[in-house]
Amino acid sequence: MPKVPVDKLEPGMNLARPVTKGNIVLLSKDTKLTETLIKKIQDMEINGVYIDGPSHQDIPKDEALAQLDRRFKNVEDRPYMNMLKKLVKEHIEGLYD
Repeated sequence: MPKVPVDKLEPGMNLARPVTKGNIVLLSKDTKLTETLIKKIQDMEINGVYIDGPSHQDIPKDEALAQLDRRFKNVEDRPYMNMLKKLVKEHIEGLYD
């Protein structure tokens, strides 16, 4: 569920979390956005909202996995760290599927 800036919202998107201002719920979770609702969100000076769907990744999958390898390079001889690396690798791969 990515947080999407209000200028990137499109009609048909569904809210993954309620839109709030202070303690007031303005729009509930699972609300389907319309052009009118998007305009109201923009008018309320809200920076972004959480939308249902996969997150957009800022770096390519290969680079993310290469960074993982670099971060675990100095602890490869520790079995628990290999288990942790395996779990993180599976998580990264799931983000790109």
